[in-house]
Amino acid sequence: MRTFRMRPAVSDAAWAGVLAVLLTALILAVPEGPGTVAATVAAVCCGLAQAATLLLMRRWPEAAMGLAIAAGIGIEALAPQVGWLGLAAAPLISYARIRPPRVSLRALAVMLALTPWSYLHGGWAELVTAVFGSLLGWAWGELARTRCIRREQERRRIVSDERARLARELHDVIAHNVSLMVVQAGAAADVFDRRPERARAALDTIQDAGRSALGELRVMLQALRPDGTEPRSPQPGLDQLDALAASLGAAGLAVAVNRAGPARIVPADVSLSAYRIVQESLTNTLRHARATRAEVDLRWTDAALHLEITDDGAPAARVPAPHGAGAGLVGMRERARLVGGSLDAGPLPAGGFRVSARLPLGAPA
Repeated sequence: MRTFRMRPAVSDAAWAGVLAVLLTALILAVPEGPGTVAATVAAVCCGLAQAATLLLMRRWPEAAMGLAIAAGIGIEALAPQVGWLGLAAAPLISYARIRPPRVSLRALAVMLALTPWSYLHGGWAELVTAVFGSLLGWAWGELARTRCIRREQERRRIVSDERARLARELHDVIAHNVSLMVVQAGAAADVFDRRPERARAALDTIQDAGRSALGELRVMLQALRPDGTEPRSPQPGLDQLDALAASLGAAGLAVAVNRAGPARIVPADVSLSAYRIVQESLTNTLRHARATRAEVDLRWTDAALHLEITDDGAPAARVPAPHGAGAGLVGMRERARLVGGSLDAGPLPAGGFRVSARLPLGAPA
């Protein structure tokens, strides 16, 4: 359900109207109010001026706060029974919402310094009420300012996380398909004259990879459309691993997909993460490992999906960064972490490379 929120200008006008009506009613209703008609009119004008400061506060906060205090002094002089400085605590709330404490506390200090010392003779209750009103107004405004800052920080965090997610998706889509196209283009150039049928097959693979990349990019761009008028295609998942293996087989890397254990329903985010981890691993194998064969093992348990991707690349063909700190491995670890899982990667003693991930599935149904 969408929450109703007024525009700032409408909200300011509404509160200014409430304050104007309240001050006017207090000035006119107090039995011991201004003694003359002129004094009454002047007091009402001061009240309206103090209320109008809420309309000016966003554009000219210092001038508006100064006018609110000056109008409050006028109300105090003409109709002291209305209250201390009129209702200056209301403009102070708006001022504290706009300005940081190092600035808004100065306005609070001025208001406290102007507290009528006649309250000392009239009773401590009036003095405490006057001081407490100013402190409460400033605290209210400062609390609202802090909440606005936290909401803005949360909004920025959400935007940053979404940008990071899109960056990972773009990296996975482009890196895999472009790497496949580069490898196939090189293969086509090598056999173009001697074996034209192999060159034609490589060109077909390049065409398929380009179409796949365009399709996935189109899905991502549709997800970013604000109107959402175009239907969104599903994101890739575990059901497309065989197609991924086939595309890499056409590029010269034989990939076997093995499944163990009864398959379970996998959440969409886990399925996407698993697909991207396999895709990134095999793309790295194709680009760097000089491998001819890779295996993808999927094993389901009650609690998690276990992935293991191994290849037969030569040990010297790929020199991983210390502890598997390459950019691609960092992205795979991040994908596993986002769904609550973990990922390890490193060379095998007998040669080749292994990526092992555990992706939790949640409580069994």
